[in-house]
Amino acid sequence: MAWFKRTEKGIQTATEQKKDTPKGLWYKSPTGKIVEADELAKNFYVSPEDDYHVRIGSKEYFEILFDNNEFEEIGDKLTAKDPLKFVDTKNYVDRLKAAQEKTGLKDAVRTAVGKSKGKDIVISCMDFNFIGGSLGSVAGEKICRGIDYAIENNLPFIMISKSGGARMQEAALSLMQLAKTSAKLAKLAEKKLPYISLSTDPTTGGVTASYAMLGDINIAEPGALIGFAGPRVIKEATGKELPEGFQTSEFLLEHGFLDHIVHRKQLKNKINLYIDLIQNQPVRE
Repeated sequence: MAWFKRTEKGIQTATEQKKDTPKGLWYKSPTGKIVEADELAKNFYVSPEDDYHVRIGSKEYFEILFDNNEFEEIGDKLTAKDPLKFVDTKNYVDRLKAAQEKTGLKDAVRTAVGKSKGKDIVISCMDFNFIGGSLGSVAGEKICRGIDYAIENNLPFIMISKSGGARMQEAALSLMQLAKTSAKLAKLAEKKLPYISLSTDPTTGGVTASYAMLGDINIAEPGALIGFAGPRVIKEATGKELPEGFQTSEFLLEHGFLDHIVHRKQLKNKINLYIDLIQNQPVRE
């Protein structure tokens, strides 16, 4: 019976001393592929086995696009208010505060200027983790300030979209950002300065209906969901079955809504290539 009994205590670890596996050490893609977090970061946050592009935010995109991750933010002190006194199940001001504490961001957009392949560019990037990347008055203002800076300093402007659409808590103030940003982009075009629009997963709602589709060159990442309304709403409105892959970047490219699909590993090279071509400059290696 000794076989069924522990004869020696061996190494005993108190419960309070046991440690769980650190969160974020591994990542599981939607297809079930497992990858180490460090390996994922080294691979531009793309799962190496199935090529799935993991959702990332401004921090990671700035690391990818700016030389040595060096940049200066524009309008980084701006924060949203609640002028409409929106009433919902959770106070809008409280939601803003909670989102800021959770993400470390001021709002759903960060705008910065820095060098990419040796030349200055301005980038505005949306963060989906901040209230679903919803477009509010502050996010719109940060984009506009980035465009203004590009115009004043004769620089290209890059917009990276990732959004659920307009922020309902700001109602008409949010919708005004669609016209406001589009008007600023028209001024950028008058100056003949390049505007590259990158749509990532997901890009929906009013963002798609405005600046995300106004680029001199419109590009997207592989497999990104891009559209205005959701498939269910469109199906109910049209009364028709939707084709397979509807609203993916591949579908949009096939039907002429996008110019190119660019793998994340090639983003920096491709964006700078488009800028050089638009400005009729020698292509940088």
